[in-house]
Amino acid sequence: MKIAILGLGEAGSHFANDLVKLGVEVVGFDPNPIRKLDNAIELKSSNAEAVKNSHIIFSANLSAVSIEIAEEIAPFLSENQFFCEMNTSGPEKKRKIAEILKPSGVKVIDLAIMAPVPPKGIFTPLLASGENTAEFLEKIKPLNLDISMVENGKIGDAATRKLLRSIVYKGIAAVVCEAMEAGEAFGMESYIRGQISSLIGGNDELIDRFVEGSRTHAVRRMHEMEAVIEMLESQNIEPIVTKGTRNNLEKLSREISGIYLQ
Repeated sequence: MKIAILGLGEAGSHFANDLVKLGVEVVGFDPNPIRKLDNAIELKSSNAEAVKNSHIIFSANLSAVSIEIAEEIAPFLSENQFFCEMNTSGPEKKRKIAEILKPSGVKVIDLAIMAPVPPKGIFTPLLASGENTAEFLEKIKPLNLDISMVENGKIGDAATRKLLRSIVYKGIAAVVCEAMEAGEAFGMESYIRGQISSLIGGNDELIDRFVEGSRTHAVRRMHEMEAVIEMLESQNIEPIVTKGTRNNLEKLSREISGIYLQ
């Protein structure tokens, strides 16, 4: 099995390194690869070069460039390949990408990453949808990945479920971050930590994971919440709380950028 990874950032690099360990031939492309990669991974000169002769393509790029990449690789794809769009974007963009790739005959899969990639890497829970999902799961079955299928799901259904879930998980994390910051400012960190802990089953470590996770992944999660906002507004839902979550992540990203610049 030969798998191409487009985008070798945090998620893509973990997937590539883990797939090599599973005995998969892995090729990849990233315009600025800065992550440590296994020597067995063959880096190509472009996205188009990476997809040629690959059985499965995992596109783990930023949502902002996903349509551009689809247009770049479309002429080089075939009906014998599976293209898995893994970027964090709304269902409309996933469907637009599928339309761009449709003339090639490639089998498009909406593949949503449903949890933080570290520490599980390629075994992170994934959710797949699209008319070719059952065939894709059969193809990739030998790798024993943690992939669930949306029954009778269309392109965009996996993305929708991921973003709906993000309203809850990222929203809770934003509340925890703001409460902890306020507790520290008033010299009552232990008090507010106790209040939060009483609501989440006494799991004190989870508080730290919420805070550290939000800070570490602030930029990516901010873009994710922007996709949620776009999705909700398309249904005439005013995303009041989700906008607050996005704003909290934007604040954290500025703070992190300031630390790096010092």
